[in-house]
Amino acid sequence: MNRNPYSAHRNLRAINFFCQAPQAEKVSLIGDFNQWSPDTHPMRRSPDGTWTLTVELRHGHHRYAFWVDGHLAIDPRAQGITRNDQGQRVSLVPVS
Repeated sequence: MNRNPYSAHRNLRAINFFCQAPQAEKVSLIGDFNQWSPDTHPMRRSPDGTWTLTVELRHGHHRYAFWVDGHLAIDPRAQGITRNDQGQRVSLVPVS
């Protein structure tokens, strides 16, 4: 068993994501941490129409977006905006 306090598995942090899309049928979290796959992190709809998901991410900065009914949507509450490899505007989340 690895008891190193600096090992990679100890660098994961639970990050909460929220997407306001009350009319959406399906929302997923996509990003550099899941190869931008809309199938990897489907979000759950709350009764108020907010979609939520908690994901454990490694230390660093991660690019992400919401995939809302087949369309890319940035997070208005993101801590930054950047571009993905296709030049599209996406959100940025720092994890420390």
